Amino acid sequence: MNATIALVSVSALFLALMLLYILEHHNARAVLFVTIFTAGLIGLALSVAVGTTTGTRAFHLKPFELFEFKTYQAWQAPDIKLLIAAFGVTITIGLIAILFEIIVVITNERPIKNEVNPVPKNFRLHPSHISRVRLTVLIPAHNEARSLPHTLSSLEEQTRPPDKIIVVADNCTDSTVEIARGLGYEVFESIRNEFKKAGALNQVLSSILPKMGAQDVILIMDADSQINDTFLQTAAEYFRNFPALDAIGGVFFGERGHGLLGQFQRNEYIRYSDQIRRRGGRVFVLTGTASLFRADALLAVAKARGVHIPGEPGQVYDTAALTEDNELTIALKTLGCPMISPTQCRVTTELMPTWKNLWIQRLRWQRGAVENLGAYGFTRTTLRYWGQQVGIAYGTIALSSAIGISIFMLLSQDGWVWYTFWLGAGLIFCLERVWTVRKGGSRAILLALWVFPEICFDIFLQAVFFKVLLDTALMRQSSWGHVKHPPIKKVGAS
Repeated sequence: MNATIALVSVSALFLALMLLYILEHHNARAVLFVTIFTAGLIGLALSVAVGTTTGTRAFHLKPFELFEFKTYQAWQAPDIKLLIAAFGVTITIGLIAILFEIIVVITNERPIKNEVNPVPKNFRLHPSHISRVRLTVLIPAHNEARSLPHTLSSLEEQTRPPDKIIVVADNCTDSTVEIARGLGYEVFESIRNEFKKAGALNQVLSSILPKMGAQDVILIMDADSQINDTFLQTAAEYFRNFPALDAIGGVFFGERGHGLLGQFQRNEYIRYSDQIRRRGGRVFVLTGTASLFRADALLAVAKARGVHIPGEPGQVYDTAALTEDNELTIALKTLGCPMISPTQCRVTTELMPTWKNLWIQRLRWQRGAVENLGAYGFTRTTLRYWGQQVGIAYGTIALSSAIGISIFMLLSQDGWVWYTFWLGAGLIFCLERVWTVRKGGSRAILLALWVFPEICFDIFLQAVFFKVLLDTALMRQSSWGHVKHPPIKKVGAS
């Protein structure tokens, strides 16, 4: 027991030193080290809590054969002390999560947007400006000739149509530009852009933002996504009814198709949307698939770059960020910009068609999140994002440990023991998985009902986390990644 206390004390001291280091040096490697160590410390504390509360108890096993493999059934419930400890740990984790959210709300960053960007004359609010929202849509597209028509069609079907649509063509080698112009839309072609989506958007925003006023709102949406027909109407009503609101994020869902892999992703997105609903629309990330911003909020971000937030002065997007939507969300929150993700604003987005594509996408998402935290450090704004990383790390450690112990027991013993009590607990877990995807239809429910396939998908995502940990520790170069579709040739090409 004394050794355990000493270990916990030394671990806590090391964690404190690591936090001090990251406050002084914004470093992605330190982010992951602190995250993993914190998660491990939590796991150690919980193990000590359960271990010191429980004792051993003999189980009466009933043997039976399953495919010539010795199998035993234990019908007794675990020791009452173990149940009390497990229940106490569960309640404690829940209370910590609630306390965490309360701390985030109470310690929210002081709004500094107006200090960074004093309201110019063309942004003076008048009653007519409040009652009228002018919507401009920017669609960054890199070789999106196949999906762009569907995206534009979803905009044409809006109950509240946009006032202007600009297709931002970035280094396109297919017929994206010809298709957009052929359909009658304005096209902005990036010039010598080497910074992908963020760089192309910076170019067009530097051109249009100075001409905008208080009533201007910009929707930035991917060329491989479609919004529901009331998306813009819902967003415009929010902006009219809440003049202080600076951004609205869409809630994304997966497109149809891609077999089992597609269903894994759809189930994942359905559960994410349910989290947003339970949080009352409080934003995790202003998704790059489709989000709206007040023009003056984006101007404030551009002026704050290099002073209050990372990035090059004058640029809206930080071109060094792998996940530009996550970085912009943190930037806006740091400036104190209010935002929301209403569940009525739905986006259907492209899914990864292969495991390789999904692996590359998730590596970018996870690596980008870590690098964003490294750039911003440990602040009141990033507190929740740190908590998310610790949660991912703890889940990875816990699931890996459970699987490892199960495999070890299976290989080291001459049989397998089924504990009826824990099978019942597993049934509750199964019901939760099914309930959280019920809105996804019969296929989503059927996949969740089997449990094990989704656990394998979780293991895949956790392998991504381990890979990011390794790459960051070894300072390997991160990459963007892009789904390559069969090309559609330019008009007139042979």
